[in-house]
Amino acid sequence: MDQEQTWYFINSGNQSPAYNMAADEKLLEWHSEGIIPPVVRFYGWNPPSLSIGFFQKVEKEINMEAVKKHQLGFVRRPTGGRAVLHDEELTYSVIVTESYPSMPKSVTEAYRVISEGVLQGFRYLGLDAYFSVPKTKEEEEQLKNPRSSVCFDAPSWYELVVEGRKIAGSAQTRQKGVILQHGSIVIDMNEDQLFDLFKYPSERVRERMQRAFKNKAVSINDLTGTKVSIEEVTEAFKKGFEKGLDIHMTPYAFSKEQEEEILELAKNKYESDEWNFRR
Repeated sequence: MDQEQTWYFINSGNQSPAYNMAADEKLLEWHSEGIIPPVVRFYGWNPPSLSIGFFQKVEKEINMEAVKKHQLGFVRRPTGGRAVLHDEELTYSVIVTESYPSMPKSVTEAYRVISEGVLQGFRYLGLDAYFSVPKTKEEEEQLKNPRSSVCFDAPSWYELVVEGRKIAGSAQTRQKGVILQHGSIVIDMNEDQLFDLFKYPSERVRERMQRAFKNKAVSINDLTGTKVSIEEVTEAFKKGFEKGLDIHMTPYAFSKEQEEEILELAKNKYESDEWNFRR
């Protein structure tokens, strides 16, 4: 990007699932109104939570008994994509106008530009991450019709991979002339718990999908062979976004009024059954 721009950087720490989605939505709104510059926000989840994509059908795809049994939070995202279990991870969101200098018009290309920050973060951790691009017509078709409800299952366009396995999942929405992209940077993964959370035609199908998943998705700890701390990951990705987007980030904290607006939206929208189960 041309000259270095200054963006806000917010580190929210662990928050409830409703708070996390409300904060992202509010940031989008405030940025569209010109109240704040573009933002990168980092956050975690308390309790660990399952988030589902905007278009998913809960009763068809999600085993809510298992969500309760594992004492997980649950929320529908304002973005598309499939279900994600947020546990030992760093979650990021990027909020930037569609008209930002050198932000491509196409969703796919904008996704690549924003994800450059994630790619550089992995490189700061010493991991050789790269974008996977579909090579064949057949792969392209597969991307258009993913069969699985697990977000980490199918690398999509410009998916970030290390050693051929998917390492970060992201989703995007555009409203009011603003792009909101958020995604999971997975430090550690509990596959058995993840696969408990979905409905399957049979146990055999579950076993097959879980086996296939092991070959397709991977966490940071799997790759490094050590326990990487959330602090190390946060530091690496903060530098990664600054480098990848050619920006300078300045720390920002919500004002008391902003915090109240977020909590109100969380309560009225993202905690409501009408929003979470309506499709």
